[in-house]
Amino acid sequence: MKKNILIAMLYVCAIGLSQEKMISKSGKITFEASVASFEEVKATNTNVTFVLNPATGEIASLALMKGFRFKVALMEEHFNENYIESDRYPKAVFKGKIEGFDLQSLTVNPKDFIIKGKLELHGKSKDVSTTARISKSISGVSILSDFSVNASDFNIAIPSLVKSKVSNKINIQVAAVLGANRQ
Repeated sequence: MKKNILIAMLYVCAIGLSQEKMISKSGKITFEASVASFEEVKATNTNVTFVLNPATGEIASLALMKGFRFKVALMEEHFNENYIESDRYPKAVFKGKIEGFDLQSLTVNPKDFIIKGKLELHGKSKDVSTTARISKSISGVSILSDFSVNASDFNIAIPSLVKSKVSNKINIQVAAVLGANRQ
């Protein structure tokens, strides 16, 4: 009887541990919409939240739009007020899944995984598929990815006055280290 109770308790603990999520509140997203021969249009947000369910490979991230920092304050002001309309659309959200994700198979050497999901930005939603380099680190799971989206896909208008200086194609770099959620 004691053996059955012990086995049942271990099973319940294993299920509980397998549902533990990994998080980061200091992920980094950098985007660039620069055009050659003109001033760099680039911003970084270092306070992006990422959540990973290692049992299912489901991943989500949330970036507050007012968290993006530009080299030029005026660009930041235009980005928030005229382009992204941060007061009306305060965040960008990605929800997706890492295909074939297996936490146990990760090593310090990065492996390529496909991440597919939906990016919600500026009131619009778009399917996104990208390759991510994922590895195990001392701090947890490291994720690096680069992909591109078009501003027009999210109804982000680029005024004709600056169309030659700002690209419709936005290159995005993502970097995060997710650790065990200890609450």
